[in-house]
Amino acid sequence: MRPLDENETTVVFEKIFKFVGNNLKNIVENPSHEGPEPEPGRYCFRLQKSRVYYVSESLVKRATNISRKSLVSLGTCIGKYTHAGSFHLTIMSLNLLAANAKHKVWLKPTSEMSFLYGNHVLKGGLGRITDSIVPGDGVVVFSMSDVPLGFGIAAKSTQDCRKLDPNGIVVLHQADIGEYLRDEDEL
Repeated sequence: MRPLDENETTVVFEKIFKFVGNNLKNIVENPSHEGPEPEPGRYCFRLQKSRVYYVSESLVKRATNISRKSLVSLGTCIGKYTHAGSFHLTIMSLNLLAANAKHKVWLKPTSEMSFLYGNHVLKGGLGRITDSIVPGDGVVVFSMSDVPLGFGIAAKSTQDCRKLDPNGIVVLHQADIGEYLRDEDEL
């Protein structure tokens, strides 16, 4: 497990910034109360076998006793690098994104299952949407009872959604909590 280099850090931060905006500062400076130290530590990003982990520094210090081959996971896996070198956020980053989300979408109860099966969010299933969303923004998808269901990319702006027909795509699906069951072996 090693720290991210400059290029890797830039790519990871750009992807997270797409979803949380200026709240990225809260993620980076989040105090960690793990470990025996009386004063809180910090969280950091580490790379292990093409996966990026969000982990407290005190846990990283304690994990140095474990060889790289034996270390399977440490902290929260927020994403992974593909063979082509691009970075993809995984569903395990949902708690981090939901707590700091800039743009949110709430689904009607009737369309939650469709999203959890991996389908895009349609205008007919939209319960609420935050203002000032533009196409290409990262969006966190919630149920009407504020349970985070997943995340995706906005296909339409907030203003365009008002005049869109009910079968128009509003959010392009990227990840949802149904992946814990569908992709159980790969996570």
